[in-house]
Amino acid sequence: MRILLTGASSFTGLWFARELARAGHEVVATFRRPASDYPDALRRERVRLASEACRPVHGPSFGDDAFLRLIAEGGFDLLAHHAAEVTSYKSPDFDAAAATQANTRNLPAVLAAFRAAGGRRVLLTGSVFEGGEGAGSQGLPHFSPYGLSKALTAQVFQFHCARAGLALGKFVIPNPFGPWEEPRFTAYLARSWLAGETAACSSPAYVRDNIHVSLLARAYARFAAELPAEGFTRLNPSGYVESQGAFTLRFAAELRGRLGLPCAVELKRQVEFPEPRVRINTDPVDGGALGWSEAAAWDELADYYRRSGGR
Repeated sequence: MRILLTGASSFTGLWFARELARAGHEVVATFRRPASDYPDALRRERVRLASEACRPVHGPSFGDDAFLRLIAEGGFDLLAHHAAEVTSYKSPDFDAAAATQANTRNLPAVLAAFRAAGGRRVLLTGSVFEGGEGAGSQGLPHFSPYGLSKALTAQVFQFHCARAGLALGKFVIPNPFGPWEEPRFTAYLARSWLAGETAACSSPAYVRDNIHVSLLARAYARFAAELPAEGFTRLNPSGYVESQGAFTLRFAAELRGRLGLPCAVELKRQVEFPEPRVRINTDPVDGGALGWSEAAAWDELADYYRRSGGR
């Protein structure tokens, strides 16, 4: 297929771009700016790596005039919209309405141009932290205003894709981890161990769904290739479903031998639960059927952290 992918400068976007290309698709990826103009080194590196796997187009933002021209001229089989407004996404003041507007900018015009150029399938990325997604506790509420923005974005896409007669697939992401991720929890663990320190898990009682980003990307590429030509389809790929304490111990056990370090862990006693205790995805992924090796994924991750120092 010929695929137009947005959001390839993100952690998961890089992996999706590379995996789609590895599966034999022709991938055109839009970036708001050249790699050298991104302010942080990690994103510059992701743009560079993504550009090696696909044809980069710098400048367009979803729904603007340049994006509409690209859609009209491209002859794409699949529009894969992975980009989303994420600035200060953890803040309680995150503007869900403005983010939804940015994520769906000029959507009717985008879909009309896409259909006129022969396109029939749209693939949207969702999040397990949207209200009503996955499985879990406390009635599956929105985790945050960001989660609300993702849910609203999906609703807008469902409405307009149905109206335009286009197939829509929704690929719901849980908690991916792996190389080129922003410095979040797993990077903190590796950085602590490489510095000879004991790493702490302060929320060991939460039950979450952590998944290797390489496995997630394989599932994404398969989902894209098999997306039906009509209707709405959803996939909620699932990885390690367990408490964060159990996942921390798993992570330490896998990296201990690979890094040749003690990888000591302290599980704190969790007494506060500002987030739902359980939120997981519901579709286990068969890595073997996708040609994916769990051991190789852990090897790659350990090597990445060894080279990057956990950054």
